[in-house]
Amino acid sequence: MRALCGLILAAGASSRMGRDKALLPWPPTTEDGTTLLSAHIAAMRPHAEAVIVVAGRNAERLEPFIIACGAEMVVNPEPERGQFSSLQTGLHAVQERGFEHAMIAPVDCPPLSAASLERLCAAFERALEQGLWAVTPEHEGRRGHPLLAASALIAAMLSAPLSSNAREVKRAHAQYFATVPVPERLESSGMNTPAEYAAQAQPRRCN
Repeated sequence: MRALCGLILAAGASSRMGRDKALLPWPPTTEDGTTLLSAHIAAMRPHAEAVIVVAGRNAERLEPFIIACGAEMVVNPEPERGQFSSLQTGLHAVQERGFEHAMIAPVDCPPLSAASLERLCAAFERALEQGLWAVTPEHEGRRGHPLLAASALIAAMLSAPLSSNAREVKRAHAQYFATVPVPERLESSGMNTPAEYAAQAQPRRCN
């Protein structure tokens, strides 16, 4: 397995949610203290040699949880510039730590099951051998997270202007992407409101 660095984007203001999305209980019905952030870190750890969390104005609040989960925090000094700025901040940190490839997810999209992540990582190995740049999970025509990105895609993301976004970069290089079917429903835009979060209490696995 190629060396991967997990990258979790958690610098958003969570203004519509009313509380930090990274620290929401996950799943919503849990009472064991697991949060979206800790669930993402735990999901990535079997596949990544390191996990980096990008925080913003919430850095002081998130840092104890990140450390407790054995991950590392980097701070986007200007998170108001948008999620793409956090992505670039995180990818610079990935490269600085010597990693060529990354498993990338926003904290507000629920983590996939262990079985689906295993399938995704195996597909990433095959994609690299075929000269592809990335793999994404797919369910019933909808793509989601995490994105497994090779060095070429990371370079393209970092060379894009800040006025761009991840979707534009991915669209420009769509021929280098592979999709991997997974059984879970996928949330491509994340959870932004209490109603969207509450809806996640419903089972995500589909036949």
